[in-house]
Amino acid sequence: MSNNTPLTDAERAELEELRAQKAEREALERARRERAELEQLRAERDNANSRSAKRRPDAGAQEQLSARERQARERARKLMEPGEDLSMPLGQKIVLIGLALVVLAIVATTLFSSFRP
Repeated sequence: MSNNTPLTDAERAELEELRAQKAEREALERARRERAELEQLRAERDNANSRSAKRRPDAGAQEQLSARERQARERARKLMEPGEDLSMPLGQKIVLIGLALVVLAIVATTLFSSFRP
């Protein structure tokens, strides 16, 4: 039903009215979704706060945990960061050696599979 006649004034007014109603419905729906999201986020925050309060270790355990964490971070830093002279870190050397062994295994498998009688 596509006719090329322009809209009459009554049709144009009806169109504007319908557009306004649609915009109002969309605004109400958007506000409803935002309200639901706010309630959901509040509930998640409250649940997280109650769980963390239940699992909160005492000060001694927290200090011991942070000391272990600091030691682990220091080991990881030594393993993965280059030295003062920008030498290759040990972790990177291990990865490169592992990759070289995998490549050698693939090449050897390819070469020796072609010599079957």
